Amino acid sequence: MDMTEKINTELVEQGKNKIMWARNKMPVIRNISERWKREQPLAGIRVAACLHVTSKTANLLITLKDGGAEVALCGSNPLSTQDDVVAALNEVYDVPTHAKRGEDKDSFYNRILTVLDLQPHITVDDGADLITTLHSQRKELLDSVLGGTEETTTGVTRLKAMAKDNYLKYPVIAVNDAMTKHMFDNRYGTGQSTIDGIMRATNYLLAGAHFVVVGYGWCGRGIAKDASGMGARVTVVEVDSVRALEAALDGFEVSSMDEAAEKADFIVTTTGNKNVVDKKHLDKINDGCILSNAGHFNVEINLQALEEMTKEQREVRPDVQEYSFKDGRKVYLIGEGRLVNLTAGEGHPADVMDMSFSNQALSVEYLAKEHEQLAKDVYPVPRHLDESIAKLKLKSMGMELEQLTDEQIDYLNSWEIGT
Repeated sequence: MDMTEKINTELVEQGKNKIMWARNKMPVIRNISERWKREQPLAGIRVAACLHVTSKTANLLITLKDGGAEVALCGSNPLSTQDDVVAALNEVYDVPTHAKRGEDKDSFYNRILTVLDLQPHITVDDGADLITTLHSQRKELLDSVLGGTEETTTGVTRLKAMAKDNYLKYPVIAVNDAMTKHMFDNRYGTGQSTIDGIMRATNYLLAGAHFVVVGYGWCGRGIAKDASGMGARVTVVEVDSVRALEAALDGFEVSSMDEAAEKADFIVTTTGNKNVVDKKHLDKINDGCILSNAGHFNVEINLQALEEMTKEQREVRPDVQEYSFKDGRKVYLIGEGRLVNLTAGEGHPADVMDMSFSNQALSVEYLAKEHEQLAKDVYPVPRHLDESIAKLKLKSMGMELEQLTDEQIDYLNSWEIGT
């Protein structure tokens, strides 16, 4: 055996171990897999997926395959792919996976086209790149597509815009909007994994540091909470008055980006919008500030302005680039401004991805059965599926729901009894 074969074998085994390690904490997905092995609800269905290729994602694809589907997977971000997971999916689990960490933009989109060669009946997306590529470059395949699912806030926003413009050609379920997705994945998953990514990349102390969170949606809430829990002095930047007020009452400072940049030791963007850290903020940013992004695309920090302001740059640690400004200040960017929790870490814990990917799996099953009843629009995850996932998760944690009595049900359905 030559060295290349030895390395590949080790990579496959490493990926297999990582996938099984995640599966230990994914009881809901395991439950769906066992049912699907018996029922085969996806027999004859081809599923194309564009997702972060991690150990948790692998368990979703294995589950879809257990349900009888023919599947193919590509990455949804050039720096979020785990090459050992790719190797294991291809060699151990017979899941065709087309992704490589660090690939360039052309290679990234070519792999999406390769996955679309499957001629899918259902698409599973994270960021909507698969769906938009299908609609723009492989239109001849659209007639055979039954439906799709979308995992992220950013992707759902794009798809709703497509539907508004009458450009969306098949129904899509907004998995991100399920309560058992965004309330847990976005908040607890993003919170923990973002802090983990920053710590792995920098090994700097958060306690006492000025930590700025840009955006106070579910992801921003989680990051702010976890940073505060580690002793950071957290400031929230928001454009929405209600969310800003919520952040203030949650105990955080609220300020403009201009003011926050001047004292920030860490800045994390999580808005889904463009240039929320712009040139005017970089002009006054605190010397030594660590910049990172937890939004889906690398557009939240104005990278072009950062390059133009820089007289010298170098990699100072894995996944950390130092930018030296012409006035002597330095700032540090983690993971090229891409998702910090996946470029510098392993992504969300399996415990929360269990719920997110269970939503994906059950939504795929729902589309396979009910697609004829759905118009070309964006739909929420059916409430009964959302609730079933919550119940299965609680049961796996050894917890039990209280039950309403008949008297209580009658009372809640009546109006006669008052003060």
